Amino acid sequence: MESGTRDFASPEDAEISPLAEALFNLGDVTGVFFGSDFISVTAALGVPWSDLKPNVLSVLLDHFSANMPLFKPGSAAAISVPAENDEWEENLEDADIVAQIKELIETRVRPAVANDGGDIVYRGFNEGIVYLQMQGACAGCPSSSATLKQGIESLLKHYVPEVVEVRAA
Repeated sequence: MESGTRDFASPEDAEISPLAEALFNLGDVTGVFFGSDFISVTAALGVPWSDLKPNVLSVLLDHFSANMPLFKPGSAAAISVPAENDEWEENLEDADIVAQIKELIETRVRPAVANDGGDIVYRGFNEGIVYLQMQGACAGCPSSSATLKQGIESLLKHYVPEVVEVRAA
């Protein structure tokens, strides 16, 4: 996708996308997430990825080799395009800190989260607290709070001493 993301949590959600619909039609798929340059497919509980992977790859290859669109015409509703500071007013004095945080998220955090089938969106910085939103496979993952607290918070605190905490938005 050129911008934003799109999360499909059910086959009904997927009706607006030929690709997401085809992936759900495999039967063992419980979630599909379109990122800027990746697609995350969540397998049903108990379904080995090794069993599902060939079918997912086949659907992806068929879809893209046929040059099919991601969305049906006029149906790209619910694409998430992160707004800058949609919840917190940021202090102009914090502009340098915010720029450092955003760069670290973009260069260090986002690629790692994408490897796990998700995405992370910066939502704000206020009084030392960074607000982030997990998306895709990472949004419902039980270890996402540990990822935020132990991984991302530690990284940001190390490089940006003004960061005192990271919270899910």
